[in-house]
Amino acid sequence: MTFDLTLSGSDLLLLAPEIFLTIWLCVVLVIDFSIKNIDHENLAYLSFGGILATLVNLIWFDYVGVHGSLFKNMFVLDGVAIFFKIIVLLATALVLLSSIDYVKTFRFFRGEYYFLVMMSALGMMFMASAQDLLSVFVTLEFSTFGFYVLVAYLREDARSSEAGLKFFILGVFAAGLLAYGISLVYGETGTLVFSEMANTPGSYGLAIGFILIFAALGFKIGAVPFHSWIPDTYQGAPTPVTAFLSIAPKGAALAILIRMFYVGLATFKPMWVLLFVVASIMSMTYGNIVAIAQKNIKRLLAYSGIAQIGNVMIGLAAGTKRGSDAILFYLLTYLFANLGAFAVVIGVSNLIKSDEIEDYNGLNRRSPFLAAAMLLFLLSLAGVPPLAGFIGKLYIFVAAIEQELYTLLIVGLINIIISLYYYLIVVKKMYINEPADPTPLTVSAPLKTAIYIGVVGTLILGIYPKPFINWAASTTLMFSNMVSSTAATPAVSYTHLTLPTNREV
Repeated sequence: MTFDLTLSGSDLLLLAPEIFLTIWLCVVLVIDFSIKNIDHENLAYLSFGGILATLVNLIWFDYVGVHGSLFKNMFVLDGVAIFFKIIVLLATALVLLSSIDYVKTFRFFRGEYYFLVMMSALGMMFMASAQDLLSVFVTLEFSTFGFYVLVAYLREDARSSEAGLKFFILGVFAAGLLAYGISLVYGETGTLVFSEMANTPGSYGLAIGFILIFAALGFKIGAVPFHSWIPDTYQGAPTPVTAFLSIAPKGAALAILIRMFYVGLATFKPMWVLLFVVASIMSMTYGNIVAIAQKNIKRLLAYSGIAQIGNVMIGLAAGTKRGSDAILFYLLTYLFANLGAFAVVIGVSNLIKSDEIEDYNGLNRRSPFLAAAMLLFLLSLAGVPPLAGFIGKLYIFVAAIEQELYTLLIVGLINIIISLYYYLIVVKKMYINEPADPTPLTVSAPLKTAIYIGVVGTLILGIYPKPFINWAASTTLMFSNMVSSTAATPAVSYTHLTLPTNREV
């Protein structure tokens, strides 16, 4: 395979967001090294400004329809890539705002923290545009390097060091699985590009290769049984890093999963549907049941995140355009609710120096704003109307019903009830229990801004979701003919599960 690395002006335009963000994060690092007495809060705002400018650039790209591919289709800029890049940048911006007060507690390397956050975001932006398996491997590892350092950033905290070590070991193991899976797929197909795999005949080697790749990406999104790193990592890592891990890498990895299965493996749909059905049921059930017993709010949100990924995989199991639309919209709702909840956790943790659920007793009396915001976010995560989470879950379930995935629907509804139970445990402690210390709690303006953004996003997506649903639907137009491409594949039936292949999207 040969590559023409000569880039025209139009080619550079496709890379403009990544080029700009690369230059910006280098500027942040140079300023931090050059100016000894710089206020690190100013570095945070400088980093936030760069992320915001890149976000505006991508929104403009989406508005005018800037699309294209580079490097023999290894890098692609289309609606799906732009959507997931916007998700990553929104998450990064909210994390930067939420980090300002938290970073003040660091004794060293405050400027490097912002650099690493932006570098990880840059890697995930490249992940969203990865159109072949080689790009997937390189970009995934590039984005993960920053997280290896960020998770273990609290050098004097044994839990942070332990979390970083566990994350690194399991991350390297996942990288090994990914590399081996890629080698098997390339050996069977002779190509690494997803679009060129569509007509490849099936084989055991190809199946094993894609299962290994799915396992590696399952580690990234935290799906059962590849979730073992999540609880300890979420608890031990700095809370803003935990918030970042909870959404941004999942979005980038989901972009790869959608491309790989919807494009590269479209003709094998009846086979991989079962994979997602099993993974979805396991993730939802395990995450919600184990969350009930948690005493630490970060571990509770960790298991909640595992369950939420189970909901997302319902859309993947549907295997239709509506399923992909539902995934994108669901991820958007999850972003505001989950990052908003973590912003509240950051605010409480900064003030009372504890992440235990028991210490949330009487939070309403100490800070009505934080308690009300946390209530809103938890109810949205549970799927209570009229909040964003309800619309997201409804959209996911509609996609499942259209494909007659009734088993997933029933399991999903049962798990909503379970999740509502442990979310309400936190609510009870905030509003009914008496506080051990009645001292009022106040949060800084940047953190309050991040929480307000989460509240507004959660309410708007729940009350008026139509523009955002339309945006998701327009983003995935490339999958409109997916069902027709699989029409020749015989339907496969499982117990309590029928997967028709001739259904209109």
